[in-house]
Amino acid sequence: MRLGVHVPQFREPVAGSVLTEAAAAAEDAGADDIWVSDHLILPVGSTRPPASFHDPLTVLTWAAAATRRVSLGTSVLVAPYRHPVALAKSLASLDALSGGRVIAGLASGWMESEFAALGVPFRERGSRTDEALVVCRALWSGETSVKTRRVRVEGMRLLPAAARPGGPPIWIGGNAEAGIRRAARAGDAWHTTISDPERLAPLIQVLDGALETAGRTRGGGFTLSVRVRADVDRVAELAPRLAALGVDHLLVDPPAFQGPEAFGREVEKLRSAVG
Repeated sequence: MRLGVHVPQFREPVAGSVLTEAAAAAEDAGADDIWVSDHLILPVGSTRPPASFHDPLTVLTWAAAATRRVSLGTSVLVAPYRHPVALAKSLASLDALSGGRVIAGLASGWMESEFAALGVPFRERGSRTDEALVVCRALWSGETSVKTRRVRVEGMRLLPAAARPGGPPIWIGGNAEAGIRRAARAGDAWHTTISDPERLAPLIQVLDGALETAGRTRGGGFTLSVRVRADVDRVAELAPRLAALGVDHLLVDPPAFQGPEAFGREVEKLRSAVG
């Protein structure tokens, strides 16, 4: 099972020098990828989610410069918060600059007050996410004409291109059936925060049915990724149960950050626990 770890980007965001040391430590300790989360502006005193977040793509760019191997994932960018062309550009540039290491985790979002602050209609979040997927795929593939409800590109091309032909893989987040269907229809993975095997198993059945409808299978290069906030002992107990369900990738958000050296040691233990 592939192992991802969340870097210290939110709750108590760290200084840039500490972030780069933590990213390098995770890479040296055997993580396959490092991850960030996405909120742009939050209510005063918010605790769920925590009120303090560094911008996700800024953090990943910072971490990319300090690493050479690990993939760089977003868990997840809220696609409707950004214009689709701007979103495609940012992710393509990061992929190009990092040598093809981006995993573009995208979802439709859930915090209505944040949508209001950004002037984005909350009820359009699903359709705007679908539109962003179409635009990103098209521009990353080098198309010069893209027409959707809100985007009109004629005779224009996104350059520099992403490092990989067709752009980064898109991992679709969301725990509801709408997100699962979107992942099966238009994603390269389903990325969920439901880590309890008993709750996850029936949703995997929904995923498999949606993939079959789309003419796809999990065995055809589609990834099943689970995010969990847990310590090493919990991960050691959980990992084999998730692997038995066919989970390919586990993203661990450690409960506390106690400095780069301790972070590296924790990732080493997580690597052993996940296998």
